[in-house]
Amino acid sequence: MHTSRFAQLAIIVAGLSALLFAGSPLLVKMEALTSRVGFPLFMLGGLLGLVALLLGLVGLFRTRPASGRAGRGLALVATLTGVAVVVATALSAGPSAGLPPINDITTDPEDPPVFVALLREGPNAGRDMSYPGEAFASQQRAGYPDLSGPIVVSTTAVDTFTAASRAIESFGWTIVSADAAKGRIEATDTSRIFRFVDDIVVRIRPLPTGSRVDVRSKSREGRGDLGANAARIRQLRDALS
Repeated sequence: MHTSRFAQLAIIVAGLSALLFAGSPLLVKMEALTSRVGFPLFMLGGLLGLVALLLGLVGLFRTRPASGRAGRGLALVATLTGVAVVVATALSAGPSAGLPPINDITTDPEDPPVFVALLREGPNAGRDMSYPGEAFASQQRAGYPDLSGPIVVSTTAVDTFTAASRAIESFGWTIVSADAAKGRIEATDTSRIFRFVDDIVVRIRPLPTGSRVDVRSKSREGRGDLGANAARIRQLRDALS
């Protein structure tokens, strides 16, 4: 009995999809791949999962009992693998649906905190880290309306600086520079899976009855950030509040 070529192709694509989808994050975690290489391979795995699903369905049709072709088991495994990869991809991307494709978020788009120490940090040396301006600000106001203003707290600037520093350390972010006199903290945060590094700057200014805190979080890679920078600012806001 002739084995369906669609079934054979489907299982090959499904295997490659599963390998890339599951293996890329692991290799990045083990530092065998960089995030710049690992993440595109991960996305390719998701795309191949869809291809495997379609090929598997065709393979199931081509190997129906009346066809006289073998390979139905291969087609079924490929179809199920494709479904698993597609569903996993959808679940991972689901929370970011509808979010603006921007990767630089700040509580003060009119006068955003600027990076100083991080400009001298290895990967950032010579990199333009200026805020993109209204092009991002308008999208931020629409996508993250709760981050359109500063964080105002009742504690003094000195106490707020101490509280912010402790909160940042508790989050596991890496403090690169902390200047109490200038009310500035610069830090980085590395994602757990793909090891993406984002840069953060916190600016603290005194007010007559407390202090004002402005935060800016910027990704080094990609166009969008899947909401990671906004979530990071909210985390610090909630800790200070």
